[in-house]
Amino acid sequence: MTLFPSSLQDRLHRGGVIAVLILEDARDAVSAARALVEGGVGAMELTLRTPAALEALRLIRAEVPEMIAGAGTILMPRQVDEAIGAGAAFGVAPGFNPRVVEHALGSGLPFAPGVCTPTDVELALESGCKLMKLFPAEPCGGLPYLRAISAPFAHCGARFIPLGGIGPANAEAWLREPSVAALGGSWLAPREVVAKRDWHAITTAAREAAALVRRVRPSD
Repeated sequence: MTLFPSSLQDRLHRGGVIAVLILEDARDAVSAARALVEGGVGAMELTLRTPAALEALRLIRAEVPEMIAGAGTILMPRQVDEAIGAGAAFGVAPGFNPRVVEHALGSGLPFAPGVCTPTDVELALESGCKLMKLFPAEPCGGLPYLRAISAPFAHCGARFIPLGGIGPANAEAWLREPSVAALGGSWLAPREVVAKRDWHAITTAAREAAALVRRVRPSD
């Protein structure tokens, strides 16, 4: 059994970018999600770093159903339950915690643990996780590091969602890498832009990212 259904993974791959947001106020959630959708980005990860995150996720799932909304920064097993309760379509972690992965598997939450070393990748694969978050992607060594670390595991179906240090300047190179399922797009709706409620800026960034994905992956 795997922890990420192929149908959902295919949707994320076609979208190419998963917007990563830290929301301080749940009242901003729906507007931010609609701004992303208007720009052509249909997947987002709401990090569980603020008290507003779970309520924000509930609101998005209820009012913007076309958005694939997941929960990020899942560090403890109880957060798996909280994410499911809020309607998360998937869960993501910055690292590999065996207890969290086991609980996600048992609970049926599609889950991508964080990896940064070959040992992390081995543990993830052994646990049934073929989709993983490479974090922090650029500080770890960037694309050359991903190519090196993914090579021994390509035949196992390992795929990655890189996050950390990726933006408009280098997104295209990452998207062209065969082992990359989708990019973690933390540049699409930065905290300060959300705080200013500049939804137009988010839509513009999303539109540019979506156009890049269409150009780089025209057959998807």
